[in-house]
Amino acid sequence: MGAEGTFRTTAPRVAINAVGRHLPDSPRPLADLPELAGLDDAERLTCRGLGIDTVAVDDGLTAAGLAERAARDALDTAGIPAAALGALILVEPRAPETLISSDATRLQHALGADTALTFSVGGLGCVSSTPALLTARGLLAADPGLGPVLVVHGSKPAAARRYRHPVTVNGDSGLALLLGRPHAAAPVHLLDLVQRTNGRYWDLFGLEYRDRPTAEWREKCSDLPGYSFRLAMETRNRLADLVAELLARNGLTRADVAGYASQNLSAGSLAFIEESLDIALLPSCRDNLRALGHLGANDTFLNLSTALIRKELAEGDLAVLINVSPVAAWSVLLVETGPMSGLGSIA
Repeated sequence: MGAEGTFRTTAPRVAINAVGRHLPDSPRPLADLPELAGLDDAERLTCRGLGIDTVAVDDGLTAAGLAERAARDALDTAGIPAAALGALILVEPRAPETLISSDATRLQHALGADTALTFSVGGLGCVSSTPALLTARGLLAADPGLGPVLVVHGSKPAAARRYRHPVTVNGDSGLALLLGRPHAAAPVHLLDLVQRTNGRYWDLFGLEYRDRPTAEWREKCSDLPGYSFRLAMETRNRLADLVAELLARNGLTRADVAGYASQNLSAGSLAFIEESLDIALLPSCRDNLRALGHLGANDTFLNLSTALIRKELAEGDLAVLINVSPVAAWSVLLVETGPMSGLGSIA
């Protein structure tokens, strides 16, 4: 596939055999979030202009609980026991319930994945799913005898307030990807991925928590102009370069890509990505933003799975997944869709 009829990839393919999800049954209307009453006029106007109507809220589950529900869904969908996992990789929550203890081995114990190589990755906000996938791909390539790898994330706000001025409104979700070696029946193959970071923005957003009750936790942006203008311009250039690099090293052009999916921060951010790259995002991006809010590192694959279920992509299509974090970090992933008969594995 490609401009000259050939397809080249610089890394081994990885099959995505199942996508496990946990989403609240009844998203909460944005207007019902309690923190809206405490916003000033400018903040309230920004919040209501994000393009989010309802927010995925599950007050009964922690990030660990959300991750476990999604992990079980992926295993049940694929029909394999947790004991068969070769590795379990947890994308770290933004705020662990306890310090010192291990969320990763907690999930291992809850699932019964006793023999799985287990650890966590993180530190890049929404882009943290990318190093998890890079690691999973490396493990599968390095050890021919390794069983399936499960990558899991439970997304929940660090603070009680869900509105992150001026960025988005955070919802709750769990998502799990069951990865293995390529095979013809896989509903999706991960072909390649590229990631970049810029440490100058490491503390652009932060939340001071030491010696403070959780009710007083407030995430703050240390430089609003820096976020809205300087980082935005760098993001425009970074994404253009990353997409060009991803396609070039796989022998592809823009004409070979059937669809693009992004993370869901706001209607403005989706329009910004479309204008920056001169593309049209899959409709599932705006629909999930409107209905669920921002689900952190889970957004892109939730949007991809929704697009496949709704047949926004066809068998054999190539898609690019775009992720950005105000850390700042950027990543782009190239995936190929498989047989539509395999959609039961991602429903």
